[in-house]
Amino acid sequence: MEKETTTPQPVCAPEALALLNCAAENPYDRDKCLSLLDALRECIAQKKVKKFSLAEASSADTTEAPKSK
Repeated sequence: MEKETTTPQPVCAPEALALLNCAAENPYDRDKCLSLLDALRECIAQKKVKKFSLAEASSADTTEAPKSK
C-alpha cells in the first residue's frame, strides 16, 4: 500500500488565497474583500506571523506574468 505524502500548508494559506481571489474577481466586491482581509489579519495575529514569502512555482497550472526585458 502506498503512502500519501502531503506537503504542509503554509500558515494562513486559505485566508490569503481567499483574499487574493477576491481581489481578482470582476466585479470587485470591496466589502467582501475587506472582510477577508480582516480574517487574514486575525489569522496572522493568532499565529504570530512576522513575514510571508512566496515559494518557487513548481506546478504547471500556475499562471506567470510576462517578464519584461
